Amino acid sequence: MQPPTSLQTALLEWFAKSQRPLPWRQHYTPYEIWISEIMLQQTQIDRASIFFTRWMKVFPDLQTLASSSETKVLKCWEGLGYYSRARNILKTAKLLVKEHQSSVPDSRKSLLTLPGIGPYTAGAIASIGFNRTVPVVDANIARLFARLFNIDLVQGSPEAGKINWAKAEELLPQGDARNFNQALMELGALICRSRNPLCSTCPIASHCLALEYGIIPERPIPKKSKKIIPIEMATGIVVYNNLLFIQQRLADDVWGSLWEFPGGRVQSGEDAKQAVVREFLEETEFKVTVQSKITTTIHHYTRYKVTLHCFLLSLDDAISDPILHAAQDFHWVSFNELQRYAFPAGHRKLIDFLTATAHELTCDSV
Repeated sequence: MQPPTSLQTALLEWFAKSQRPLPWRQHYTPYEIWISEIMLQQTQIDRASIFFTRWMKVFPDLQTLASSSETKVLKCWEGLGYYSRARNILKTAKLLVKEHQSSVPDSRKSLLTLPGIGPYTAGAIASIGFNRTVPVVDANIARLFARLFNIDLVQGSPEAGKINWAKAEELLPQGDARNFNQALMELGALICRSRNPLCSTCPIASHCLALEYGIIPERPIPKKSKKIIPIEMATGIVVYNNLLFIQQRLADDVWGSLWEFPGGRVQSGEDAKQAVVREFLEETEFKVTVQSKITTTIHHYTRYKVTLHCFLLSLDDAISDPILHAAQDFHWVSFNELQRYAFPAGHRKLIDFLTATAHELTCDSV
């Protein structure tokens, strides 16, 4: 075994003193590392910590998770977005119980065969959960390496990715992958930040080529930003005898199996009121009338900015079961019962607005 380099030693010593007390670092169980890594894929660490703690209270182990319903899993995931990840977690849990003796495999190769687990997540589980000598590269490490090694390539390009993974493997010390990989990520998050990096306090500043050449602001080379696409949508709440109509999206749809108030995109030539009336008729065959505007919510989703106009509606005809054309199920529920269901972000913002403002949902019954 080769002795540790000065870079490895400095980084590990810094991590031992400076690491944050994150909840998944208490026990380092493979199950907890797996869940935390999926949550952290596009969620800030402080927010992920809150969701992680809540998740572990509901699903404390693999067996509990595997025996749970998709509805319960989606509800616990609500607010994190990217609900396909939650469904993949459930699929993987069932596979692990059935085919892996209720345990998370420790090899990167086996982990890569599981739903929702890619190269980074497999490396993170193997190295952090099991301390296997497996490299990882996330956004923090890629930014750190671009400066440390003066990588003159566009961030996120395949060419940069190959160099990053090669460097990660080259630097990785035998027997201490758990701490070293976390140290790289922690350094990127706390010191080698995308904006205003704290070079004067960096434990490996003496090894940084970008700092030596005075080009820290020029590394990494950013990729072209994608244009934000605005989308205008309309949704409505029908109230009948103090109950609200909700429907469950199709399983293979966007936000599949989540619950919603019916609605859809505002088309060219119509306003939001006309859109919500049309969408209700198309999706449920309910004829409705707009009673009042409730609020407008704004939600950002990948490259989209979604503006959702929300209305209070009444039924034009006598109550009957809907004929569903864009959903798999429906319920009439009280306002308090809405908390049992998982909704997309825009609809959850609507519910939160109604709760915070004590908005009265009253319409004349037909």
